[in-house]
Amino acid sequence: MAKSRVQFVCQNCGAVSPRWAGKCDDCGAWNTLVEDGAGGGIGGGPQALRSPRKGRPVALVALDGEIEDAPRIVSGIAELDRATGGGFVRGSALLVGGDPGIGKSTLLMQAAASLAKRGNRVVYVSGEEAVAQVRLRAQRLGAAGAPVELAAETNVEDILATLSEGKRADLVILDSIQTLWTDLADSAPGTVTQVRAAAQAMIRYAKSTGSAIVLVGHVTKEGQIAGPRVVEHMVDGVLYFEGEGGHHFRILRAVKNRFGPTDEIGVFEMSDKGLREVPNPSELFLGERHATSPGAAVFAGMEGTRPVLVEIQALVAPSTLGTPRRAVVGWDSPRLAMVLAVLEAHCGVRFGQHDVYLNVAGGYRIAEPAADLAVAAALVSSLTGLALPADCVYFGEVSLSGAVRQVAHAQQRLKEAEKLGFGQAVLPSGGEEPAGAIAARSFQPSTLTDLVIRIAGSKRGRGDDAQ
Repeated sequence: MAKSRVQFVCQNCGAVSPRWAGKCDDCGAWNTLVEDGAGGGIGGGPQALRSPRKGRPVALVALDGEIEDAPRIVSGIAELDRATGGGFVRGSALLVGGDPGIGKSTLLMQAAASLAKRGNRVVYVSGEEAVAQVRLRAQRLGAAGAPVELAAETNVEDILATLSEGKRADLVILDSIQTLWTDLADSAPGTVTQVRAAAQAMIRYAKSTGSAIVLVGHVTKEGQIAGPRVVEHMVDGVLYFEGEGGHHFRILRAVKNRFGPTDEIGVFEMSDKGLREVPNPSELFLGERHATSPGAAVFAGMEGTRPVLVEIQALVAPSTLGTPRRAVVGWDSPRLAMVLAVLEAHCGVRFGQHDVYLNVAGGYRIAEPAADLAVAAALVSSLTGLALPADCVYFGEVSLSGAVRQVAHAQQRLKEAEKLGFGQAVLPSGGEEPAGAIAARSFQPSTLTDLVIRIAGSKRGRGDDAQ
């Protein structure tokens, strides 16, 4: 009789090793290799020790066939539908991640209640809370009257048997994937083997029946969804629910979507009655703005098809350290270093003896390079002590040569700024000419030096007025 082969599986990345080691060679994590039998480990299962069965032919169909049901299920929560690309796609699997207590279960409970009231069959399976605890949340959210079917179960086979009874479920919510376990794997719940096997079983059910599956995933200290990264590749969409503990708003960001855009966001505001939609996030991010303070510039950004105005704050202070500090919150730190280098090399603005702190107000995170011009304006404003015009917005990419490059969706950015009462803008030159009332007072610098001269010239202009 052949000896059963033993292998070790990393609980962080899912890598397989023939022997134990203190450190995983693939991801570098320590003490994550756990012994796992080949029959129940990665690539294993009940059929692993048997001879492979003969394959059977599957039916091939045409592309232009009819679809029985509507391809998407609209939840009625506009911000959630925006992030998912128009609603839940039938037969798809969606992974929702976020920090503990950020509001994942609250959002999904509100979505489940909204869909159930629209006549859809919604099944909510909780693996972390008892039925009574879920009912308490539903009562607080005012969703206790919705016909949502609730269960507290962690075994995958029992969940699939329950779902197979009665009418097909339109939406199934599993909170969370780390608590599920299947009889096909011998390891404990939450391990790589169990998470992968449970996710595969639920995704197979979604594809075969047409039900939409939503999996809730825990988040590690680094902000990544816990468990094997292969789960993110298995599902059709990944949503991150973001937010800061000191702020009352939450951002639902799509980072993967096979059926829609991956750069859309949904903005919510947390209250004692649950999550409230924020149709105009620009007003939220600019609500507590101090227009007369130096070092503050309003950036007109884009999140997918939505323009968002957010304040960028900079503080440049003399440093007593040999190496001045560079601290960034909400933006890319290497990008800040590049803007500082361009200001010093091409504009003559010296930051070598100053600490530089940059913050995006409201806990918002910016990823697009169009914020370069707003960051540069905020830095120069803080260094000179000159406040920027309160009714001006900035956007544009800065190259290493100091040139200001064009960015996409300029007209949409200007339209959003004009709607919120801004009367002037600083944007790249060339390309499509800006339209609207704000275009008459727009400034289009070709280089970053032109913007620095304009900001510094405002000091001389104020001095002449004082005389």
